[in-house]
Amino acid sequence: MPVARRQVLAAAAAAPLAATMFGATPASAQGSTGHLVGRGVADVTGPAAENGMMGYSMPQQQTAGIHLRTLARAFVVDDGAHRVVFVTAELGALFQSVHQEVLRRLGETYGELYAEHNVLLNATHTHAACGGDSHHAAYDLATMGFQEQTFNAVVEGIVEAIGRAHDDLKPGSLSLGRAELTDASVNRSRSAFDLNPAQDTEHFPQAIDPAVTVLRFSQGGRDVGAITWFATHGTSMTNGNHLISSDNKGYAAFAWERDDAEFVACFSQTNSGDMSPNLNLEPGSGPTDDEFDNTEIIGRRQFDAAKRAFGSARAPMNGPVDSRLCYVDLSDVTVDGRFTPDGREHRTCTGAIGLSMLAGSTEDGPGIPIGEGIRNPLLDWLGGADVPIPPELADEQAPKPVAVPFGAMKPHPWCPQILPLQLMRIGELYLVAGPAEFTIVAGLRIRRSVAAELGVPLENVLMQGYSNAYSQYVTTPEEYDAQQYEGASTLFGRYTQPAYQQEFTRLAAAMRAGRPVPHGPTPPDLSGTLPNFQPGVVFDAPPPGRAFGDVIAEPASGYRRGEQVAVEFVTGHPKNDLRRGGTYVEVQRLLDGRWVPVADDRHWSTKYHWKRSGVASSTATITWDVPAGSPTGRYRIVHNGDWKAPGSGEITPFTGSSRDFLVA
Repeated sequence: MPVARRQVLAAAAAAPLAATMFGATPASAQGSTGHLVGRGVADVTGPAAENGMMGYSMPQQQTAGIHLRTLARAFVVDDGAHRVVFVTAELGALFQSVHQEVLRRLGETYGELYAEHNVLLNATHTHAACGGDSHHAAYDLATMGFQEQTFNAVVEGIVEAIGRAHDDLKPGSLSLGRAELTDASVNRSRSAFDLNPAQDTEHFPQAIDPAVTVLRFSQGGRDVGAITWFATHGTSMTNGNHLISSDNKGYAAFAWERDDAEFVACFSQTNSGDMSPNLNLEPGSGPTDDEFDNTEIIGRRQFDAAKRAFGSARAPMNGPVDSRLCYVDLSDVTVDGRFTPDGREHRTCTGAIGLSMLAGSTEDGPGIPIGEGIRNPLLDWLGGADVPIPPELADEQAPKPVAVPFGAMKPHPWCPQILPLQLMRIGELYLVAGPAEFTIVAGLRIRRSVAAELGVPLENVLMQGYSNAYSQYVTTPEEYDAQQYEGASTLFGRYTQPAYQQEFTRLAAAMRAGRPVPHGPTPPDLSGTLPNFQPGVVFDAPPPGRAFGDVIAEPASGYRRGEQVAVEFVTGHPKNDLRRGGTYVEVQRLLDGRWVPVADDRHWSTKYHWKRSGVASSTATITWDVPAGSPTGRYRIVHNGDWKAPGSGEITPFTGSSRDFLVA
């Protein structure tokens, strides 16, 4: 039986008012800002088994269970004249394929109400979510091609979240709060950062961006949601992990929503390109040597900082909502000398990656293994990566030693080059939405230009990375020269960041003047151009003498708080039904003669491990770390699954339950 997130959270704790919890001014005391606000949440979790993950680009990192389901959180704001939509999805990247399909489906339902210019989609950049939902080959190599199940789960979840936010629109108020956080990030590319001039590096004395910005939402005198922006990578979970996880930002959202079952807590990225959560500058290291502990600690620190910023957001925020979007061919931009370090005109060039990109970020995890002897059927189908580098491209990309010219690959570029650039205003806050990972100084330069053009304080302009498409990194020209991982992954050459700075300044000028912007070239729709080489589910078969849902290993008769319960079941392949919006896992408590759910696979305390045994058999091991505040009582573990019949291919659901046990 599906377990709604709000049911689970409500069962875990009472739902006190957020204003009371945080000691902040109640929303009713703030008054209305004349806006309609709505929020919604939906599931975007892809296949929990045998699907490549997006982020580290390691073919061997395939899903084998769930720790935290990945969700999309949507907010709609309407000022009476204009409307904007903001969505953060717990994904590795928000690909152009997804952006195109979400907008198409929104158009089918809402007509022109939600369109390119006023819908901002972005990702948290967790490296433990399913991949394979891009139409560009570079981002599907590690997943053995395009994964339609993942794509559909992501698109349907985002559209569903927006629909719920749309239906939730009510008169409300907005307010803006700020705090600083200095122990949840570290600069993983310090040698490149130090090449920037003092006017940039002095803005970040610790070589990190400590800014925490919170947009607080209320309806009818009650706090109902918040968007928190902070720059740190979603790499607390390492490339050795195989459980789907929303990583540190997902934990921060879980921690907040656990305290109020009706609250929507969104944790978004900014310019986190060179910001790592691995404080010891080693994968899975810092502040501890346990990746799960680190995920919780870094997430908790973001949550605590968000609460401080939320509590400071007292005064109602005035101002309209507005938005502009255009498409720019980033491979062919003439950059005015006003935006370049030497004051001279320069150009961008065809997208390409450098040799350092292949090595990956040693602080967070290695990268895509092109040219390292690993056979990849998708790479072979595409004709391989061993292609000649045009001499003119080598010159244009200098000092980058070009490894693979993504933008010049045939029959289609391996990366998007016609990219969406968006500027969104929500009251006093401006979001510069770029389709890449911007370093903190790259973001600072763009923000300074946009703020100056708009005539607003710098702190009111945020760089919203990972938005509407994905095209890897953006470094400053000085950082590019170092050819660290980030510079090698800056696709369009040394002047990529000045090109963005110029084009975003153009958007800001149009917004300030109240005029539209030209749409620009339309990016191609590459649907159907990539195959899938990942084997699917042929059929499921239980071991001899067993049935689906049978318990192989029962729990003990009793547990203390803080101990771990473990139960093993006979199961089917998770690809038979993703159970989007549902769950594979339920922890139930016996209350007044009936079993009541208290946790599922969205909950930090549970883990669902899937393992293949033989050709068609598989097992599910479910663990539950009994929380400290769990009431004394009888509990049981329930597993929901689905099996596929040989021959007919019919999918049949099943449920298995453990014996009950005492928590005391």
